[in-house]
Amino acid sequence: MRIFRLELKRILKSRLTWTLLALALILSVLLAWLPTTYCYSSYTDKSGNEVNLTGLASIAYEKERQADASGIVTPERVRKAVEIYQACLTSYGVTESYDLPEGVYEKEILPIAPLLHGVKEAFADPDTGMAPAIMEIDPARIDDYYSVCEARISSLMAMEQPGSPAAQREAMEMYQKVEKPFEVYPGMSSTILDYQNIMGFLVLLFCVVIAAPVFSADYQSGADDILRCTRHGRSKLAVSKLLAALFVSGAAFVVCATSHILVVNCLFGWECTKTSVQMLYSIVTLAGMNIGELQLLFALAGLLSVLASVSFTLFLSSKCKTTVASLAAGLVFCIAPVVLSMTMPGNLSTWTCSILPASGTSIQASILYAITDFKFLNLGDLAVWTPYAMIGACIIEIPLFAFLAVRSYCGHTIR
Repeated sequence: MRIFRLELKRILKSRLTWTLLALALILSVLLAWLPTTYCYSSYTDKSGNEVNLTGLASIAYEKERQADASGIVTPERVRKAVEIYQACLTSYGVTESYDLPEGVYEKEILPIAPLLHGVKEAFADPDTGMAPAIMEIDPARIDDYYSVCEARISSLMAMEQPGSPAAQREAMEMYQKVEKPFEVYPGMSSTILDYQNIMGFLVLLFCVVIAAPVFSADYQSGADDILRCTRHGRSKLAVSKLLAALFVSGAAFVVCATSHILVVNCLFGWECTKTSVQMLYSIVTLAGMNIGELQLLFALAGLLSVLASVSFTLFLSSKCKTTVASLAAGLVFCIAPVVLSMTMPGNLSTWTCSILPASGTSIQASILYAITDFKFLNLGDLAVWTPYAMIGACIIEIPLFAFLAVRSYCGHTIR
């Protein structure tokens, strides 16, 4: 324990460490606030003047206008919303809401907009996947709304995973287990979770920078030659260094993620976290959870990804002779999922991005996008949903790379 405290103190006495930790916390709060700057609303007041609202004022206005849409999303409420929408557009002789006269959308369509989310997708053509206009949907068919949604996930998976009956079957079973009817509490958008993803990626990069010199700095300075001659100069020292780096990284991510989630939910409203993910993303999303649960799951998966990435960086640090080499190698592997997801073909990209340590918080291939997507890893008759694979990979990689780092350090040859 004494060696652990000394190694922890050694990491924390670095000015770079404190600079990065402070920057991570500031950016976490800033990224929680930033989505509010993109909120915009306008309406015409009683005097006929146009009023423009931004930020928190816009959020409050839209939540007030959509208050009646909050609650359980029953087929009856969805049908009524579709009928109101169709009657409104018919009365003005248009087929799309953006063709309505100025001020009509805000007055008649905005209050029911949350209930219309996913309606077009649910009634998409099973062969082409093309969604109809709401004006083309027969309101009578909405009486079996959730049966229509289940039929949609079946046709969607047939297109997404045409060669994997196992994936199609698994997706259907997962969606049938999702609690229905859904719930919606207006106020949040999917963009908010995109910013949580960016926050996780930035904290990951900072933690890798902090961890990269843990072993290689001693090699470079020659201090390793002296430390190995002490009583606890090998395995105990290696374990203490590793645990100190993991503790700092884990604590940093927990503080940043907690701060981010608290600020977001305070700004947009805690009641919004009860919204089903299907009412923010695809109506046939396979995850049976609400936005609050998604935030927490994403944070937990991000923590595992950070710890796995730091463990891998420590392994690289134990192999590299200079801090520059270990830092460069660590950052390359952090950015790898972003590059590979854009350059590698479909299945190979899915496999690779599912097992890389940094994938959990990657910009392009994070667990957030895996949860709201429909990708599976296929192993013969077995199909594994990619979020399960990502979390499982991180759980395996943390002790694996930690062990390899300690072993590599203990086996390092003294110059």
